[in-house]
Amino acid sequence: MTVNRPKALNALNPDVLKDLKDAFEAVDLETTRVIVLTGAGEKSFVAGADIAAMSQMTKEEGEAFGKFGNDIFRMIETFPIPVIVAVNGFALGGGNELAMSCDIRICSDNAVFGQPEAGLGITPGFGGTQRLARIVGVGKAKEMVYGARNIKAEEAYRIGLVNAVYPQAELMGAAMKLAGIIAGNAPIAVRNCKKAMNDGLDTDMDNAIVIEEKLFGACFETEDQQEAMKAFVEKRKVEAFHNR
Repeated sequence: MTVNRPKALNALNPDVLKDLKDAFEAVDLETTRVIVLTGAGEKSFVAGADIAAMSQMTKEEGEAFGKFGNDIFRMIETFPIPVIVAVNGFALGGGNELAMSCDIRICSDNAVFGQPEAGLGITPGFGGTQRLARIVGVGKAKEMVYGARNIKAEEAYRIGLVNAVYPQAELMGAAMKLAGIIAGNAPIAVRNCKKAMNDGLDTDMDNAIVIEEKLFGACFETEDQQEAMKAFVEKRKVEAFHNR
């Protein structure tokens, strides 16, 4: 998927957010194993929300816009299959928040991340105050959010905001290679892994391991598990995973 509004550096307005929602809702989960998300052009993944569209909002309109974006990003975060984001250039404000709603983040060496909202008189509105602290730690997140400070790709990698940094020409190739590796595994198992990790991180360890146990057990009802373990015992490669 590509956020395609390059003349506005792919800034998020209500129409772009709705298109993003529609695109995810249209994914065929029977045949799709992984989603790779990026932005059109070489300058920007998503430069943020559309400031011109927000500048005249009332309190009620601002809250509704925040909920609209949050609902979509939460849908992406909890989407059944993995989502890899390839950040090419700016990922500021809503762009960083969108990237953080994805499972795995990789970026080009010209990427810039940040939550500049405090300099515009607002807070992050699409989950930035919540996900950034969970990903990079509370202290670094507060520094970035309170200071409206941008960071470059190297620092994003150092603090764990991204998994890897690539030259821009190699970014999409790396994203597709990673997607292919994930897609080569048993799809039901991968989905259960995502659900176990997401749901488990939202609760305490005692409840988290119960979540894992149930999803682990559910895999033993699948044809893919039976074929994969039979192949292992017989010392051969799996013929194919059939998502059932």
